Amino acid sequence: MKYSNVTQRTIQYIEEHLTSSLYLDDFSELVGYSKFHLTRIFKQETGLAISEYIRVRRLALAAMLLMHTDEPILHIAIELQFQSQEAFTRSFRELYAMPPGKYRKIMSTLIGTEDNGMSNDDKQAKGWFLSGSHPGSYAFGVDEKIFHSGKKSGVLYSIEEVDESGGQFGTMMQSFLADDYKGKRIKMSCYLKSENAARCAAWCRVDSAAGDPIQFDNMENRPIVGSTDWNHYSIVLDVPEESASIHFGVLLIGKGKVWADGFKFEAVDHRTPVTNMMALDALPKQPSNLDFSE
Repeated sequence: MKYSNVTQRTIQYIEEHLTSSLYLDDFSELVGYSKFHLTRIFKQETGLAISEYIRVRRLALAAMLLMHTDEPILHIAIELQFQSQEAFTRSFRELYAMPPGKYRKIMSTLIGTEDNGMSNDDKQAKGWFLSGSHPGSYAFGVDEKIFHSGKKSGVLYSIEEVDESGGQFGTMMQSFLADDYKGKRIKMSCYLKSENAARCAAWCRVDSAAGDPIQFDNMENRPIVGSTDWNHYSIVLDVPEESASIHFGVLLIGKGKVWADGFKFEAVDHRTPVTNMMALDALPKQPSNLDFSE
């Protein structure tokens, strides 16, 4: 998409400086856009103002620290650039519906109660299932220590040696009926984070009643490689009237680990360009070299 690189560079900078002072002028200079234009693009793509994104991410990091460390609340507030413990408590309560001290106590109790010998990664992700060319080489679950927002993320990872060159992959996915989106253009967006990933990506596919793919994008032309922090990714596809089902998820080709959070589907207008890899406009308008003279 036209503006995704701008949004991703902005988010990357934020993620690298969550515990530092952040100013809108820094982002504007980074991407070469005016503050007005940048804030409009960022809100359009993520649904959040830049300041709100920073607040949500800092509070998510605070939630993780409250759950999994004994760091004092005042230290967490100062580390995450809140002006005071009172300001931090007020913001935390707005997002998590309780003050940080109560949150720490409740979540610590819940984690202790739920811990029955399973690792975070082994905890089931309701509604999701594992598929791919070699699903036995991968595993997926819920991670309560690493998440973009809220309290948990989904995680997909290799559990044995896999061959990227052979196209071996696993996917954590869902499928649902296309009825609510027929005749519309949809944008699927999410946040992904990777660790030593050969290649990973979000993907989405629209199928006909016969099970034939009619729209598809797996980010093959823009894969995520190696270790990356949380960033925003989106796919835009048309859902023709003959569509029957929509399938989506996160894909891991070869070895590594990838976390996913905040999947969202929304209808967009036709000014938003599609990312469909099966698009007819990828073909030439006319045949060429019919007499083999070239």
